[in-house]
Amino acid sequence: MFDIMGMMGKVKEAQAKIKEAQAKLVHLTAEGESGAGLVKVTVNGDRKVLKVEMDESLLTPADKEMLSDLVVAATNIAMEAIDAKIKSAMKSATEGVMPNIPGMDLGSMFG
Repeated sequence: MFDIMGMMGKVKEAQAKIKEAQAKLVHLTAEGESGAGLVKVTVNGDRKVLKVEMDESLLTPADKEMLSDLVVAATNIAMEAIDAKIKSAMKSATEGVMPNIPGMDLGSMFG
């Protein structure tokens, strides 16, 4: 028979673990690079850019448009990488707490 009280307890436990995991996300970082490493961008689990590094050879007026494109590309790569880390962290935090319901991926709720 379906145990609604047991399920509610599991939901509360999952909520607590999700909240705890979310607090730790800020400490996750990911880096993206473009232009064979000429531009590097570091982001955190709050999806905020922490650092942008660029090779000095790109700091010329002639390379302004290319530099902009490289920064955008590196940022997008870093964001994709941090999204994967966030999903993995959230999946680990909720693993074993909630039943395995097909189609219900709590890790993807935060990506």
